[in-house]
Amino acid sequence: MKINLPLDVSEIIRELEKCGFEGFAVGGCVRDSILGRTPDDWDITTSAKPEEIKKIFPRTVDTGIAHGTVTVLWGSGQYEVTTYRIDGVYSDGRHPDSVSFTANLTEDLKRRDFTVNAMAYNDTVGLVDEFDGMGDIEKKIIRCVGEAGDRFDEDALRIFRAVRFSSQLGFDIFEDTRKAIKEKVPNLANVSAERIQTELLKLVVSPHPEKIRDCYELGITGAILPEFDLMMKTPQNSKHHCYSVGEHTIKVMENVEATRVLRLAALFHDVGKPVKKTTDDKGSDHFYGHPEEGAHMTYRILKRLKFDNDTISKVKALIKWHDTRPEPNMKSVRRLLSKVGEDLFPELLEIKRADILGQSDYMREEKLDILKAYETCYKQILKDKQCVKIKDLAINGNDLIGLGIPKGVEIGHKLSALLDRVIDDPELNKREILISLIAEHKV
Repeated sequence: MKINLPLDVSEIIRELEKCGFEGFAVGGCVRDSILGRTPDDWDITTSAKPEEIKKIFPRTVDTGIAHGTVTVLWGSGQYEVTTYRIDGVYSDGRHPDSVSFTANLTEDLKRRDFTVNAMAYNDTVGLVDEFDGMGDIEKKIIRCVGEAGDRFDEDALRIFRAVRFSSQLGFDIFEDTRKAIKEKVPNLANVSAERIQTELLKLVVSPHPEKIRDCYELGITGAILPEFDLMMKTPQNSKHHCYSVGEHTIKVMENVEATRVLRLAALFHDVGKPVKKTTDDKGSDHFYGHPEEGAHMTYRILKRLKFDNDTISKVKALIKWHDTRPEPNMKSVRRLLSKVGEDLFPELLEIKRADILGQSDYMREEKLDILKAYETCYKQILKDKQCVKIKDLAINGNDLIGLGIPKGVEIGHKLSALLDRVIDDPELNKREILISLIAEHKV
């Protein structure tokens, strides 16, 4: 097995070896290289202790000295170089209470989470694979190093990481590892919202977002996202649907681009359906008001998971408007565009398209034709630079003050009224026409 290490990494390892120490690239970078993927970063493990690393390399940063990690500045990059270590007890379910350094690479590798992440490599020795990570890569499985229950007791987030790696790599989770996840899933209650958010987002934007189904089956969403469990348990008895709310959601996630906002909007677009479900006397289910309810619920969920305000705002807007069905004409599309915003409108169209593709075949082509008409209108509106927001009106607040409109709330009301007229008829967006509308008290 030959891995092409980056020049900087090779040079750091050679410097360690020149001084009598071992050095290996380790973990995810080795795994990704074997899989033909480009590693996000390169971690190095060594028999040298932190103080020895600092003597060898002139430019270093004390990143995590207590746990044996020194950041080495080399070439144009920064590389974490960590001493081989044995972890003590994890009483907090996240960090070892203590670490002891060792000169034995195998002892260091056995503390790692999954076999595919417990391989090391350098050009001198080649691949070090004490736990058959290569075999698991060939079998496409995620398996814990050693006893799975012990690994999850050490860091409960590994429970979620197992599914996340499964989603990123397209692997299945080994049966013994799955069994341990089900037993240890209550430990997730001790994991911070920030760490949960990171893993959830990586899963959601992965090539296999459908692996969130594993989170449901293994009890993970029950611990961290119970709203999704309700979606999976909510059938949709309707000619427009052929899946439960949860399975429909997974289909929508698969059909949108893997961006943060789109995948989150897809995940939560129907989160309000379980609480809004009604069934008529013919046995058909309805979900009146679910977009508004879903937007409110999503706000609370994303706040709970510590997402940033910009992401929350965009996702909430897409959910609020995802089921809006204006007439497929310029005026109606302008009105919706004004509410949603030009930047977010293409993403709304993508969510709508994915939503249709995740439904039954009933009227699918008609729905897609209407969506295509929306897109045509949207492109024409942009091409003609039609006004859909206040700042694009031919007059502004200062103009209104000059016309004698008092400063304050009334200015905003007048501008909104003018925009309403211009959305109905773009030809009105001329300075002299808007001034006359004000002067004649027509708004």
